[in-house]
Order: sequence, then C-alpha cells, then structure tokens
Amino acid sequence: MRILIVDDERPARDKMRRMLAQEPGISAIEEARDGVEALERLSTFAPDVLMLDIQMPEITGLDVAASLPEPAPLVVFVTAYDEYAIRAFDANAIDYLLKPYDQTRLQRAMQRVRERLPQRAVTASAAPAAAALAEALPAVAQLLVPERNGTRVVKVDDIQWIETADNYVILHTAEGEPLMRQTLAGLLDKLGPRFIRCHRRAAVQLNWIASIVNLDKGDGELLLRGDARVPLSRQYRADVEARLVSLCK
Repeated sequence: MRILIVDDERPARDKMRRMLAQEPGISAIEEARDGVEALERLSTFAPDVLMLDIQMPEITGLDVAASLPEPAPLVVFVTAYDEYAIRAFDANAIDYLLKPYDQTRLQRAMQRVRERLPQRAVTASAAPAAAALAEALPAVAQLLVPERNGTRVVKVDDIQWIETADNYVILHTAEGEPLMRQTLAGLLDKLGPRFIRCHRRAAVQLNWIASIVNLDKGDGELLLRGDARVPLSRQYRADVEARLVSLCK
C-alpha cells in the first residue's frame, strides 16, 4: 500500500507518518505540502491512498478530491473541522479523521482502507482500456466560463497558456484573460494532449510555442507567438522539449 500524506503543516505530516509507520502492509509513504503538489505527485508516486487535509492554501482538499484522475486513490480526509464531514463523504471519502486523532482511531480508518483496496485494484486493472478509449475521443473544443453578466465561450484553440490563481485558472487568450473556477490538473484532463504543463503553476498549448529562452540553473521561458512569455521550470523542461520534437516528426 502506497500512501501520500497531504497537509500544509509539517507537524501534522510528521504525526501522520509516525502513526502510519506502526500500521502493517504499507510499502511507501511520501508527503505533499499542499493540494497543488499533491496533484503533481499522483503520476510520479502513484499512491493507493491519500491522507488528505481539507483546509489548505490555493487548493482545498475537497478540490483535490474532485480533481483526481481515474483510477482515483482512496481518500481519507484529515481535518480539525467537523463541518466538512457531509461534503467529504459526498466526495466518496473512505473515512474522516478529526484532529486530534489517536492511533486507535487511525487503525479503524486504515481497516476501512484495506477493505476497499481490492475493489480499487479491479478498477485499476481496467484503466488501460479506459485510457485508450479516452485518447480516441476528441478533446473539448470550447469552454463555457461563467461571468457576472452571463457566460463567455472560449475556444480552446485560442488559449495560449493557462496560469493558476488560488482556486481558479487564468485562460490567457488574445481576446482577454477570463477566470475559471477549476484546478489546473482537472482542466488539463479535459483539454487533452495539445496542452502540457511547463511550470508548477502554468501550462501551455504546444502549437503556440515559438521558441525557448534559456535562463539560469536549467530554467527557461517559452516565447509564444504573439510575444507572451511563459515560465518553464527545469522540472518540466525535458517533457516540453520531447513533445515539441514529437510534433516535428
């Protein structure tokens, strides 16, 4: 069992790690400091379970749960606030640990997780076929963005790059920069492979990239057609360059 602890407070992560170390059947434990980092770790760490705080900056635990790709890891919410319980179980949480919890209470939560893990394994085994089907389906052609006086229709072809802003994303287009309440990871799932993440807080549409500008320590900037400049961190640079090369073949 692989577990990702997601909490913006270091003492809370340390306590959870110590208690989980006493539980059997856990092969790996890693940590994320916030919701953005948690969503980024999904593909690299591939957790079976998220021990997920609810109140975090930028992206709440509930937002993270709503943005999980399939097959989603099992979610145990961990919070100091009991008023989120109904929304947590609406998000298909396995359990709801109220801080401060003890080892006995954590054991009950982990028992519920173990009971559900076989069901998740069946779902995961069907994921390759589902992914192939998803790739065969066309990505969305436009987005509907609610605004104060109505709804704006944004064509996906017109989106040059996307930037996170708290619980929103900014859609950068030549016609404006509308705000959309959505996580970046969740939006990228909808938009398909034409977009790629280039920074922790940014993604770009590949066919808008005109050139790459080198900066210090492996970082860079993407110069887009229309002269926009988008940050390119060294963490994502290799993936962006590989995708650009593949487009030239």
